[in-house]
Amino acid sequence: MFLNRKPQLPTAEESLRGRETPEFIVPERHTVLGNPLQGPYPEGLEVADFGLGCFWGAERIFWQIPGVWTTLVGYQGGHTPNPAYEEVCSGLTGHTEAVRVVFDPKVVPYDSLLKAFWEAHDPTQGFRQGNDVGTQYRSAIYSHSAEQQAAAEKSRDAYQQVLTKAGHGEITTEILTEEGRPFYPAEPYHQQYLDKNPNGYCGIGGTGVSCPVGVARADG
Repeated sequence: MFLNRKPQLPTAEESLRGRETPEFIVPERHTVLGNPLQGPYPEGLEVADFGLGCFWGAERIFWQIPGVWTTLVGYQGGHTPNPAYEEVCSGLTGHTEAVRVVFDPKVVPYDSLLKAFWEAHDPTQGFRQGNDVGTQYRSAIYSHSAEQQAAAEKSRDAYQQVLTKAGHGEITTEILTEEGRPFYPAEPYHQQYLDKNPNGYCGIGGTGVSCPVGVARADG
């Protein structure tokens, strides 16, 4: 019965209880970039959180960008503390699969990360991404500052214009502050999954429409 029901976000009361501490230890370092996965991070670096479908392929997109210091995958935006992967996939935690990107803004500005985010997936699909269906695959941006929030909203509006002209629907991406929405790192085998499994599954695919971040104004 669960498999046939339409995906919908659970309330806090409906969500699984979770646990006070994770049941695993996150690896110390990134298998590609060599830097620590978890903070504290060096001074001058910033953090950005994105959800754009299956986090295996999503993470690889960001670790390949010059100026990105480290990446890790996890669960964010829901209610269940320290969830397990199977719990997130049940749809009863409220989390989406997310990628945390730690970057040097002097090398790669946040706008460039937004451009990569929008172009790497279809942000109009609601609780799915391609053949992956469920609330854990929804598109999301969790901002770490007022500047990030404003930039994300502006980029959404600009991208909506070009998507509409190309015949696509409305963007369903949730753009919210990360405050009150902790990032819970995923299990060790998920971290840098496509580096460990080069031929592994990657469900990431964009619309083919270029995002005009830093080029076009949202108001035309």
